[in-house]
Amino acid sequence: MPADQLLNTVLQHYQDLHDAAKTEQIIGTTAHLLSQLSNPLNLGVLTSQLLTAPAIWERHDGLRTSVRIISIYNTAAIRVCEQEVLNDKNKLEGRPLEGGAIKCDAWTRAVVKGADEYSKRWQHLLVLTGILMGMEGNDRRALSSSLRGIIGQAVVLAANMALESHRQDGPLAGASIALALNFSFPLLSDFHKAQINCNELLPVTIWALTGPEGFCEGQFLQVIGESITEAPGQLLSWTSQTPSFQLLQAMDQRPLMGNVGPLSKLAAYAALHATDTDVVLAAHDALLVFSRQVLDAWQLNRFNDIDPAFEANKLSLETLQKTWPVLWQVLRKLLFGAVAVVQAIVSRSLLDHRMLNPVAASGIAAKSLHILRNLYFISNRNNNSAFQVYTFSYLTSIDSLSRHPAASELFLKEIRPLEAPTAPITHLSRTLDLFFLNVAEHLPLVLSTAACEALVIKPATAYLSHEGPMTPSTVELFESSHSAILSVLSCPQHSSLTIDITPFYIIKLFESFPQQISPRQFRVAYKTVMQIVSPPNPIAAMEPHLAETLLEMLRDTIPTAGTTLLPQSPDTASPDGTSPEDATQEAPELFSEQSSLTMALVDTLPFLPLPLVEEWLTITAQTLNMIADPKLRAPVKKRFWDILINGEMDVERAAIGVAWWGDQGGRELFTSKPAPETAMMSGAIVSSDLVSSKL
Repeated sequence: MPADQLLNTVLQHYQDLHDAAKTEQIIGTTAHLLSQLSNPLNLGVLTSQLLTAPAIWERHDGLRTSVRIISIYNTAAIRVCEQEVLNDKNKLEGRPLEGGAIKCDAWTRAVVKGADEYSKRWQHLLVLTGILMGMEGNDRRALSSSLRGIIGQAVVLAANMALESHRQDGPLAGASIALALNFSFPLLSDFHKAQINCNELLPVTIWALTGPEGFCEGQFLQVIGESITEAPGQLLSWTSQTPSFQLLQAMDQRPLMGNVGPLSKLAAYAALHATDTDVVLAAHDALLVFSRQVLDAWQLNRFNDIDPAFEANKLSLETLQKTWPVLWQVLRKLLFGAVAVVQAIVSRSLLDHRMLNPVAASGIAAKSLHILRNLYFISNRNNNSAFQVYTFSYLTSIDSLSRHPAASELFLKEIRPLEAPTAPITHLSRTLDLFFLNVAEHLPLVLSTAACEALVIKPATAYLSHEGPMTPSTVELFESSHSAILSVLSCPQHSSLTIDITPFYIIKLFESFPQQISPRQFRVAYKTVMQIVSPPNPIAAMEPHLAETLLEMLRDTIPTAGTTLLPQSPDTASPDGTSPEDATQEAPELFSEQSSLTMALVDTLPFLPLPLVEEWLTITAQTLNMIADPKLRAPVKKRFWDILINGEMDVERAAIGVAWWGDQGGRELFTSKPAPETAMMSGAIVSSDLVSSKL
């Protein structure tokens, strides 16, 4: 059928509603016509009629209609580009021309004229987006530089006018604006991007991300919860045949959901460049409400009590293999999208003078942390938080909050675990407690002593003891509780509290080793406490005997400690107690409970009060000789020798060590046979004739 006759047929079909198959045929024919018509007037008429056609717009297909419009013009523009290249070749070879034989610039101008006053500005934006994508996407560069600039300016103008009127035009208008800018934004120049009305764009993108076209305020989690049943063996079952799973799949296939990454970047750009700070703060509040809705919906879902370590024991096979991965894929999208916007708002809060005052800054930091806490059940699973945007948002918010003691205390009060929870303790509640402990670890320096005791020590103490096997989640809680308590003990202004807490903490430390904590963790904790209670810290003056008391506690434990080999732990460390990623070892060292405790005793030597150094050098040397197994004794002796020579001791303690080694029998205690003549303490004067020794 000739193109002009086909055009008349399509225009007639535009006037009536049709079934889905017929509608798709009309859309395909329209795209074909746009690449075949040679008369610019016909191209304008076709566009004008398409943007008002009842056959397209009265089907109420939602955002899919907008996707169809963009797709029509994107497909047609690509065909026109290809035809222009082919026709240039055909002219040289004398062959017939293909399609409408119209140049890209002329075609674009003719189509744009069809976006007239009879259609909405947001519909014009769809057409312009499709043209820009088809002509300039994937580095095609089909338009002249001048027309490319004009089209870019037209996109911005249409977007800004559509943003001003989208509330009157209905929800589809707002979602379509977000969709169109999502596609066209990467193709715009920085000059044109800067002209977009970000004050209006930001609320639209936040609504698109969290609303009906996005994550539906998290209500899909509640719907899923209603579909969970109990399979044989008390396994939770959520099959792929349930309406809730089909709803989740349909939601995940929505146009905006398929482009959450670019959409969140668009929202982040709007948050950074909006000229009205109140709009940014309102977007922040909207994200806070959304994250709270997600958390509330997850709390009502029976899946919230599933520890990742026991998924295979809690879920039916179909759930584990089919529906569960899809759910977490959607939740990861939700996390990444929300955090990208939070990061932009946090970044802006460091520069915007209206967000820098103490009240606003602390409020923004607290809200950001509340958002991250509400989504922590997602970010804490499968290392989902291991991306730079999340780390920046989290640490910067903590840093901002820590500048305001009152706000820090209030935030901890808001999120602290309940002392006597009325609801059963679930994996979700433990996850939220873990977030609390991780944040609390950073704040003791700005809190009062009373606040530290009530808001850090007491909640952390509840997790210092654990019975039964340790799962990865309980290990995290256990380690975080130790870290939180050590952070309080390390603050000089809390010395009175440290004096009261330290004996209790050391007892808990002994009770936990080696079942709950590894040799490295025990050594780090014990060394930290010894450093806290030793000079020049004020506790050493307030309680001068505390350091020696702790040493005696450790010494008395060593003779009765187990001598069997401990299993290797993932955090096997270097002899100086550094973390494994900082250590370069050919093979992990072997430890028993006894050798680990002795190694901890060795680690304390650089921090001992001066009057105790010589005595405890002797005691330590005697103690390490109690280790019967040479393979277990060797790393302890190596660590002892490293402390003597590698500079960990300050000048005064090193001088005592030199005297102890040479005059007080240290050499004889340290070695079971005379040491080589060339083995000398660091700093000793030796003849240049002597061969140098590694010792």
